[in-house]
Amino acid sequence: MLGIIGAMEEEVAKIRDCLKQVTVETKAGMRFHKGNLDGKEVVVVRSGIGKVNAAICTQILADDYQVSGIINTGIAGSLKAEINIGDIVLSSDALQHDMDATKFGYPAGQIPQMDIFSFPSDETLQNLARECCRLVNPDINTHIGRVVSGDQFISSKEKKQWLIQTFQGSCTEMEGAAIAQVAWLNRIPVLIIRAISDKADNSAYMDYETFEAKAIEHSVNLMLEMIKRY
Repeated sequence: MLGIIGAMEEEVAKIRDCLKQVTVETKAGMRFHKGNLDGKEVVVVRSGIGKVNAAICTQILADDYQVSGIINTGIAGSLKAEINIGDIVLSSDALQHDMDATKFGYPAGQIPQMDIFSFPSDETLQNLARECCRLVNPDINTHIGRVVSGDQFISSKEKKQWLIQTFQGSCTEMEGAAIAQVAWLNRIPVLIIRAISDKADNSAYMDYETFEAKAIEHSVNLMLEMIKRY
């Protein structure tokens, strides 16, 4: 069974509406929609925004649904000039940019007492996503890169430059690294998919409002094709 997590209602509603034979359970205030799509068992859930919500949601998918893979779909701000609004980023790995234990000798982003710096994505899911995106979203570019997550909406050029210089991130958002961490701890294959809605700078809020709907459309196209081939 494939678990699909989105942070916002708009991100999961269109996928959820395609499911057949749906059962719904509410856990930790989240509604888990389990059903079939193209003969595949899928559970779709809106986690809510932020790392804590995302982590709780992922652990429920692991414990109560025993999912064989997790995909987190959503939108993000670009950290690289070549990654344009509307493009899609597939995670190579993910880390939490607001984890700061540097006073204890850890590099920025490192979670103390863990023997891993960033949480890797599953190559099989990554390759599937890249192939599907070329097919269903031929009008945009697909990139593979590091997703950096934190409980912050990035809207300043100074913070954007710090994220680029410190972490070599490709895009920034609020949930992916928490989902990747929980998946890694539970040994579940995971992929973070982000459609770019803004440039994570002084124009971020304006870009976000304008391009959110198109970004979600690209994400939904990709997710539906991936489920067919999963």
